[in-house]
Amino acid sequence: MLQHQLIEDCKNNSRKAQLKLYNKYCEGMYYMALRFMNDTQEAEDAMQEAFIKAFAKLHHFTGEVTFGAWLKRIVINKCLDKLKAKKLEQVAMNEQVLGIVDEEENWNVNDSITVEDIKQAISELPEKYRYPLMLFLVEGYDHEEISEILNISQVASRTLVHRGKKKLQEKIRNLEEQSGRMNRQTKL
Repeated sequence: MLQHQLIEDCKNNSRKAQLKLYNKYCEGMYYMALRFMNDTQEAEDAMQEAFIKAFAKLHHFTGEVTFGAWLKRIVINKCLDKLKAKKLEQVAMNEQVLGIVDEEENWNVNDSITVEDIKQAISELPEKYRYPLMLFLVEGYDHEEISEILNISQVASRTLVHRGKKKLQEKIRNLEEQSGRMNRQTKL
């Protein structure tokens, strides 16, 4: 069955089509939600609620973007809503103070640092940096999209991503130093 027809059937409330569409996207959307929620149950809840919302709002899907991209946006927004509902610390930023930041990119990483180390380092960042950085580095959104998703200015998005990158680089350097010390100790 073509995806276009599947979506049309879902718009006509075909439960069978909805189940097929759900099965096609649930795993990817779950893992994306998990990156935001850092808790399997919360990620599953966010994903389920996002699917419910997507099926309810399916008549708004125009096909200008892929269904997966449209659904991904709903899942991200649901995750962010759930995080806000938990009244996580949100720091208001004075946009007059924020300027366009210079991008200094030095991402040379020691071979001893694993992808899991980097994921862990991202998860330890303060939330005001973690989510913009995840949207930028992991999900591939640009600053215009991040500003819309997080309801901040593009300047704030650039600044938060830049500062998040700096914090991430510090964490990676610390991991490299620890790894270097461990290597020197094992050689002794």
